[in-house]
Amino acid sequence: MVERKPRILIVEDENKIASVLLDYLAQSGYDTHHLTRGDEVEPWLEHHPVDLVLLDLMLPGKNGMDICKALRSGAPGGPAPAIIMVTARVEEIDRLLGLELGADDYICKPFSPREVVARVRAVLRRGTHAVAVAAEMPHGLKMDDAAWRATLDGQDLGLTAVEYQLLKVLSARPGRIFSREQLMDAMYQDERIVSDRTVDSHIKKLRRKIEDCMPGQDLIHSVYGLGYRFDPPPQPLTA
Repeated sequence: MVERKPRILIVEDENKIASVLLDYLAQSGYDTHHLTRGDEVEPWLEHHPVDLVLLDLMLPGKNGMDICKALRSGAPGGPAPAIIMVTARVEEIDRLLGLELGADDYICKPFSPREVVARVRAVLRRGTHAVAVAAEMPHGLKMDDAAWRATLDGQDLGLTAVEYQLLKVLSARPGRIFSREQLMDAMYQDERIVSDRTVDSHIKKLRRKIEDCMPGQDLIHSVYGLGYRFDPPPQPLTA
Protein backbone atom coordinates (compact mmCIF):
# COMPACT_ATOMS: atom_id res chain seq x y z
CA MET A 1 0.00 0.00 0.00
CA VAL A 2 1.41 3.38 -1.06
CA GLU A 3 1.50 5.93 1.77
CA ARG A 4 -0.42 9.12 1.03
CA LYS A 5 1.66 12.28 0.70
CA PRO A 6 0.82 15.02 3.21
CA ARG A 7 -1.35 17.65 1.52
CA ILE A 8 -0.38 21.32 1.81
CA LEU A 9 -2.51 24.29 0.75
CA ILE A 10 -0.51 27.45 0.04
CA VAL A 11 -2.57 30.64 0.23
CA GLU A 12 -0.36 33.42 -1.13
CA ASP A 13 -1.20 36.27 -3.51
CA GLU A 14 2.42 36.88 -4.57
CA ASN A 15 2.92 34.38 -7.38
CA LYS A 16 6.72 34.44 -7.28
CA ILE A 17 6.75 33.49 -3.59
CA ALA A 18 4.08 30.85 -4.14
CA SER A 19 6.01 29.33 -7.06
CA VAL A 20 9.15 28.91 -4.96
CA LEU A 21 7.19 27.35 -2.09
CA LEU A 22 5.38 24.97 -4.44
CA ASP A 23 8.69 23.79 -5.89
CA TYR A 24 10.44 23.29 -2.53
CA LEU A 25 7.51 21.54 -0.89
CA ALA A 26 6.91 19.28 -3.88
CA GLN A 27 10.59 18.31 -3.93
CA SER A 28 10.29 17.49 -0.22
CA GLY A 29 7.51 14.99 -0.87
CA TYR A 30 4.37 17.06 -0.27
CA ASP A 31 1.22 17.23 -2.39
CA THR A 32 0.62 20.96 -2.88
CA HIS A 33 -2.05 23.32 -4.16
CA HIS A 34 -2.02 27.12 -4.48
CA LEU A 35 -4.77 29.70 -3.99
CA THR A 36 -4.31 33.46 -4.38
CA ARG A 37 -7.46 34.78 -2.68
CA GLY A 38 -8.62 34.44 0.89
CA ASP A 39 -12.29 34.06 -0.02
CA GLU A 40 -11.44 30.95 -2.07
CA VAL A 41 -10.04 28.99 0.85
CA GLU A 42 -13.09 27.70 2.70
CA PRO A 43 -15.07 26.72 -0.44
CA TRP A 44 -12.03 24.89 -1.80
CA LEU A 45 -11.43 23.03 1.48
CA GLU A 46 -15.00 21.75 1.50
CA HIS A 47 -13.99 19.40 -1.32
CA HIS A 48 -10.23 19.10 -0.81
CA PRO A 49 -9.18 18.30 2.80
CA VAL A 50 -5.53 19.03 3.58
CA ASP A 51 -3.08 18.37 6.41
CA LEU A 52 -1.69 21.91 6.62
CA VAL A 53 -2.48 25.40 5.35
CA LEU A 54 0.40 27.81 4.73
CA LEU A 55 -1.59 31.01 5.11
CA ASP A 56 -0.49 34.53 4.23
CA LEU A 57 -1.80 37.24 6.55
CA MET A 58 -2.62 39.92 3.95
CA LEU A 59 -4.83 38.51 1.19
CA PRO A 60 -7.45 39.87 -1.22
CA GLY A 61 -11.01 38.84 -0.52
CA LYS A 62 -10.50 37.73 3.09
CA ASN A 63 -7.52 38.16 5.40
CA GLY A 64 -5.54 35.33 6.94
CA MET A 65 -6.68 35.98 10.50
CA ASP A 66 -10.35 35.67 9.59
CA ILE A 67 -9.64 32.49 7.64
CA CYS A 68 -7.71 31.02 10.58
CA LYS A 69 -10.57 31.80 12.98
CA ALA A 70 -13.09 30.24 10.61
CA LEU A 71 -11.07 27.06 10.20
CA ARG A 72 -10.55 26.72 13.93
CA SER A 73 -14.27 27.16 14.61
CA GLY A 74 -15.06 24.27 12.28
CA ALA A 75 -13.10 23.15 9.24
CA PRO A 76 -15.24 22.54 6.14
CA GLY A 77 -15.16 19.00 4.82
CA GLY A 78 -13.23 17.29 7.60
CA PRO A 79 -10.77 17.60 10.51
CA ALA A 80 -9.15 20.99 11.04
CA PRO A 81 -5.77 21.28 9.31
CA ALA A 82 -2.64 22.61 10.95
CA ILE A 83 -2.07 26.30 10.14
CA ILE A 84 1.19 28.19 9.66
CA MET A 85 0.69 31.93 9.28
CA VAL A 86 3.01 33.94 7.03
CA THR A 87 3.45 37.61 7.84
CA ALA A 88 5.68 40.62 7.37
CA ARG A 89 4.01 42.30 10.36
CA VAL A 90 6.08 41.28 13.37
CA GLU A 91 3.78 43.16 15.75
CA GLU A 92 1.01 40.66 14.95
CA ILE A 93 2.92 37.63 16.26
CA ASP A 94 1.15 37.50 19.66
CA ARG A 95 -2.23 37.53 17.94
CA LEU A 96 -1.16 34.89 15.43
CA LEU A 97 -0.30 32.54 18.25
CA GLY A 98 -3.19 33.68 20.45
CA LEU A 99 -5.71 31.44 22.14
CA GLU A 100 -8.49 33.14 20.20
CA LEU A 101 -6.84 32.52 16.83
CA GLY A 102 -5.21 29.11 17.07
CA ALA A 103 -2.33 29.26 14.56
CA ASP A 104 0.15 26.42 15.06
CA ASP A 105 3.19 28.43 13.99
CA TYR A 106 4.20 31.55 12.10
CA ILE A 107 6.90 32.55 9.62
CA CYS A 108 8.08 36.11 9.07
CA LYS A 109 8.85 37.51 5.63
CA PRO A 110 11.41 37.51 4.15
CA PHE A 111 12.14 33.82 4.75
CA SER A 112 14.21 30.97 3.40
CA PRO A 113 12.20 28.31 1.53
CA ARG A 114 14.24 25.69 3.39
CA GLU A 115 13.06 27.19 6.68
CA VAL A 116 9.46 26.91 5.50
CA VAL A 117 9.93 23.24 4.64
CA ALA A 118 11.49 22.63 8.07
CA ARG A 119 8.61 24.42 9.84
CA VAL A 120 6.01 22.47 7.85
CA ARG A 121 7.73 19.20 8.69
CA ALA A 122 7.93 20.12 12.39
CA VAL A 123 4.27 21.17 12.67
CA LEU A 124 3.04 18.03 10.90
CA ARG A 125 5.27 15.87 13.10
CA ARG A 126 4.01 17.70 16.19
CA GLY A 127 0.42 17.10 15.15
CA THR A 128 1.01 13.37 14.75
CA HIS A 129 2.87 13.26 18.07
CA ALA A 130 0.10 15.19 19.81
CA VAL A 131 -2.44 12.50 18.87
CA ALA A 132 -0.25 9.80 20.40
CA VAL A 133 0.41 11.88 23.50
CA ALA A 134 -3.30 12.49 24.03
CA ALA A 135 -3.83 8.75 24.32
CA GLU A 136 -0.84 8.19 26.56
CA MET A 137 -0.93 11.18 28.88
CA PRO A 138 -3.94 10.06 30.98
CA HIS A 139 -1.71 7.28 32.35
CA GLY A 140 0.89 9.78 33.53
CA LEU A 141 -0.55 13.27 33.85
CA LYS A 142 -4.13 13.45 35.12
CA MET A 143 -6.11 16.64 35.60
CA ASP A 144 -9.15 16.53 37.88
CA ASP A 145 -11.10 19.75 37.29
CA ALA A 146 -13.63 19.01 40.02
CA ALA A 147 -10.91 18.79 42.68
CA TRP A 148 -8.41 21.10 40.97
CA ARG A 149 -5.89 18.30 41.44
CA ALA A 150 -3.10 17.21 39.10
CA THR A 151 -1.20 13.95 39.50
CA LEU A 152 1.92 12.77 37.70
CA ASP A 153 2.60 9.03 37.72
CA GLY A 154 0.07 8.82 40.55
CA GLN A 155 1.83 11.47 42.64
CA ASP A 156 -0.12 14.56 43.64
CA LEU A 157 1.75 17.61 42.36
CA GLY A 158 0.25 19.76 45.12
CA LEU A 159 -0.58 22.63 42.77
CA THR A 160 -2.22 25.89 43.69
CA ALA A 161 -5.29 26.89 41.66
CA VAL A 162 -3.18 29.19 39.48
CA GLU A 163 -0.52 26.52 38.87
CA TYR A 164 -3.23 23.99 38.00
CA GLN A 165 -4.73 26.36 35.44
CA LEU A 166 -1.31 27.05 33.94
CA LEU A 167 -0.52 23.35 33.56
CA LYS A 168 -3.94 22.63 32.11
CA VAL A 169 -3.59 25.30 29.42
CA LEU A 170 -0.03 24.34 28.48
CA SER A 171 -0.51 20.55 28.48
CA ALA A 172 -3.71 20.75 26.43
CA ARG A 173 -1.68 21.93 23.40
CA PRO A 174 1.73 20.19 23.46
CA GLY A 175 4.35 22.10 21.50
CA ARG A 176 2.20 25.22 21.26
CA ILE A 177 3.82 28.50 22.37
CA PHE A 178 1.79 30.67 24.74
CA SER A 179 2.79 34.27 25.45
CA ARG A 180 2.82 35.59 29.02
CA GLU A 181 -0.24 37.68 28.24
CA GLN A 182 -2.19 34.66 27.04
CA LEU A 183 -1.22 32.69 30.14
CA MET A 184 -2.20 35.60 32.38
CA ASP A 185 -5.63 35.63 30.75
CA ALA A 186 -5.99 31.94 31.60
CA MET A 187 -4.73 32.40 35.17
CA TYR A 188 -6.71 35.50 36.10
CA GLN A 189 -10.09 35.57 34.41
CA ASP A 190 -11.29 38.38 36.68
CA GLU A 191 -9.14 40.80 34.63
CA ARG A 192 -7.05 41.89 37.61
CA ILE A 193 -3.90 43.85 36.79
CA VAL A 194 -0.70 41.91 37.47
CA SER A 195 2.87 42.02 36.20
CA ASP A 196 3.69 39.67 33.33
CA ARG A 197 6.64 38.49 35.45
CA THR A 198 4.07 36.91 37.73
CA VAL A 199 3.79 34.19 35.09
CA ASP A 200 7.53 33.53 35.33
CA SER A 201 7.25 33.06 39.08
CA HIS A 202 4.38 30.57 38.77
CA ILE A 203 6.14 28.69 35.96
CA LYS A 204 9.25 28.39 38.12
CA LYS A 205 7.24 26.87 40.98
CA LEU A 206 5.38 24.56 38.59
CA ARG A 207 8.65 23.32 37.09
CA ARG A 208 10.02 22.64 40.58
CA LYS A 209 6.99 20.52 41.50
CA ILE A 210 7.24 18.54 38.26
CA GLU A 211 10.97 18.05 38.89
CA ASP A 212 10.17 16.63 42.33
CA CYS A 213 8.02 13.93 40.66
CA MET A 214 10.20 13.42 37.59
CA PRO A 215 13.84 14.27 38.35
CA GLY A 216 15.72 15.39 35.27
CA GLN A 217 12.57 15.99 33.18
CA ASP A 218 11.95 19.55 32.00
CA LEU A 219 8.47 19.52 30.46
CA ILE A 220 7.90 23.28 30.33
CA HIS A 221 10.29 25.23 28.14
CA SER A 222 10.74 28.96 27.75
CA VAL A 223 10.93 30.31 24.19
CA TYR A 224 12.98 33.50 24.11
CA GLY A 225 10.89 36.56 23.30
CA LEU A 226 7.66 34.59 22.90
CA GLY A 227 6.63 32.70 26.04
CA TYR A 228 6.33 29.08 27.16
CA ARG A 229 5.45 25.69 25.71
CA PHE A 230 4.78 22.22 27.12
CA ASP A 231 6.79 19.33 25.64
CA PRO A 232 5.74 15.94 27.04
CA PRO A 233 8.18 13.02 26.92
CA PRO A 234 7.89 10.89 23.75
CA GLN A 235 6.99 7.77 25.77
CA PRO A 236 4.25 7.25 28.36
CA LEU A 237 5.24 8.48 31.80
CA THR A 238 4.38 5.15 33.42
CA ALA A 239 5.85 1.80 32.49
